[in-house]
Amino acid sequence: MRLPRAEPRRAVLLAAVAVTATGALLAARSGAGQAPAPSTGAESWVGLVAPRPPVALAPRVIVVLRAPSLAQRVAAAGGRASPSRERAWTRDALAAQRAVLARVAAHGVALRPDYSFSRVLDGFSVRATGTAVALLEHDPGVAGVYPVRVAYPATVSTAAAPGIRAGVALRGFDGGGVTIALLDTGVDAAVPYLRGRVGGGIDLVGGGTSADEKHGTEMAGLVVGGGGVATGARILPIRVAGSQPDGRGGSAVYARGDQLVAGLDRAVDPNDDGDAHDAARVALVPLAEPFAAFPDSPEARAVAGALALDTLVVTPAGNDGAAAPGYGDVSAPGSAPAALTVGAADTRATAPRAHVLIRSGLSTLFAGTLPLAGSVAAKRASLDVAAPRTSRLTAFFSTSGTSLVAGRAALTPAGAAPLAASTNAATAGAAAVLLYGSRPVPAGVLVPLGVPVLSLPTSVAHALLARLAGGATATVALAGAGDGANPDRGRVASFSSTGGAKPDLVAPGVALATVDPGGPVSVNGSSAAAAVVAGAAALLAQAHPRLDAARLRSLLAGTAHALPDDAVTAQGTGLVDASAAASAAVAASPAPGGIVLTNVTDHPLRATLAARRLDHGSSRVDVALGQTAVGLAARRSVAVALHVRAAGPAYGVVVVRAGGSTVRVPWTTRARTTQPLLGAVTLSNRVLTIDAGRVSTVSGSPAILPLARLDVELVHHGLLARLRDVLPGRVTFALTGRDAAGRPLPPGGYTIRVVATPVGGGPATVRMVRFDLR
Repeated sequence: MRLPRAEPRRAVLLAAVAVTATGALLAARSGAGQAPAPSTGAESWVGLVAPRPPVALAPRVIVVLRAPSLAQRVAAAGGRASPSRERAWTRDALAAQRAVLARVAAHGVALRPDYSFSRVLDGFSVRATGTAVALLEHDPGVAGVYPVRVAYPATVSTAAAPGIRAGVALRGFDGGGVTIALLDTGVDAAVPYLRGRVGGGIDLVGGGTSADEKHGTEMAGLVVGGGGVATGARILPIRVAGSQPDGRGGSAVYARGDQLVAGLDRAVDPNDDGDAHDAARVALVPLAEPFAAFPDSPEARAVAGALALDTLVVTPAGNDGAAAPGYGDVSAPGSAPAALTVGAADTRATAPRAHVLIRSGLSTLFAGTLPLAGSVAAKRASLDVAAPRTSRLTAFFSTSGTSLVAGRAALTPAGAAPLAASTNAATAGAAAVLLYGSRPVPAGVLVPLGVPVLSLPTSVAHALLARLAGGATATVALAGAGDGANPDRGRVASFSSTGGAKPDLVAPGVALATVDPGGPVSVNGSSAAAAVVAGAAALLAQAHPRLDAARLRSLLAGTAHALPDDAVTAQGTGLVDASAAASAAVAASPAPGGIVLTNVTDHPLRATLAARRLDHGSSRVDVALGQTAVGLAARRSVAVALHVRAAGPAYGVVVVRAGGSTVRVPWTTRARTTQPLLGAVTLSNRVLTIDAGRVSTVSGSPAILPLARLDVELVHHGLLARLRDVLPGRVTFALTGRDAAGRPLPPGGYTIRVVATPVGGGPATVRMVRFDLR
């Protein structure tokens, strides 16, 4: 603990990021000085299981300052500072914000921040478009201007059905004395299941929005409820999400990125006095900004700041399924290097199943039992099979409007969103849904649709499709089979997001028993898995009160048990084990150029190290450690260099043994982006249209190639616009006939230079567009 003292082109994964244009030569299509209207936000990208409600945010940005935050000051002081010094540093951070706003106001632009941050990062969020964004980007006190994104509760589904306990415990400890800040929708503290373990809350949403405490209550139940992981811990609810306007005349449950950062800023200083010595030991953020895995984002910076102030931030990986290694599809803030990011594993011993018999003519194509993806039991029935060409709703109807699947079993491709496919089939009147074409959805995960949903083996589905395409008919006989052995037990759930360096570990996240304001429920999702690990962190913090947040993170990640059937990119180091974490003698964590080992005992240790490659790629990989054995003094740390040379993507672990315990530190490499990251760049009717970023497919999984930066320059006249952290999509700007300083340009010929810089390094893509001003 810290001590006081001194429009989309791609069908599945493509959408425009919410962006902002400058008020110079470039302005919004809707008019000078206005932000361009994005085609769609990342929330509309199709998730693996559950679709996200579309939200159209007003043009907000997060402005990150160059001035140090409280966290940066504390880190520079070696992690120690007096309460009075911390309050002074917080005041300095706020003063730097006022100075920036004053300089912008001197240009005739008055800005009123929505949220101000001073502890975990120095900055603020504000509604800003056109000229204001240009002024902020060019201000000497500003490090960067970033888009505000939407974060959703990272739950796939809930059901009013019995669930299982997480099974994570540490004998003799219940998390007593540990505060867990829960950044979510708020919590219904009156629910008896929570046993009075929920303290007074902090509401950062307000604004007349209606409270929706369902998700927060479910997460609190997993941590401190009866049968929870850390029943002695105390929950500090910080409401950063809720039912808010969706920009389309309705409402949706979500948080904004700036609300999330504001929540972390209060988690480290609950009494709001500028001194972070009252910081929560753990902050659970069970929310997900889809596909926003940008390492320099304000959310990532805020997580790092919280860690520096001794708050461990536990986050879900997200629920978008497997993606190609590299950028992956892990959500923010789980993509933050400093976060403890958790994927979901299926630990159920049993799962609901159905007897299935599929026949075509005299041939039996399948006879056996299959998991029920939905929670509706299969009733005894014999149904004709119909196979629409796609899973779109219109494909289930004829041109005359007649359902093609009414009263039948709909054989439909699961695609990227099995829930959407199943819902469309049920809406068209299907009596059962037979999914195919992806890894089976875990049994019981899909929300109830009123009809049974099953995942067919790919070979069976192809044989059935061939028969139907040849003009034959087919039937499927279904009957309930009760619960049977769960084929996915001990595996990462197929909905859990994957990446390169994330997740750090996995935890139970399927069919977990908890409660919402309406009563007992079971919950599925990586948010549930994150709640389990937050509880484990509380147990470990109680057992080892001298451990700081960074060591808690290292021990929990380093001592997880590897799952034999899943890759490091899906599971990190494996399934959480609180007992192993508590008994480990050494903590190990990645660091620039290698790893850092810390002796967490009161006696000297000798540690041995070995590097292993775990992938089965064909590219050459050379892995070398600077030392294979080191001595560790009591409570001291040692850095060990790790050199990895790889011709392509690869992953592995460094295994550290000391004091009778073993910890593992994963390492990954990824090839730098060499593909062009700009598609069409056109100028028509004074509108500049840029197709930025790229989404491709690698080994059947989506490979997302976003931009760290998109610069639009007027050659010989300077930078016109800079967009940061840009997801693949289309951006449009209108020409105003002015230069970077807002001065009118004389008639003549000009050239626009568009530069796309990839995330993670690699060559930039450049396009040039000429135009004439008359």
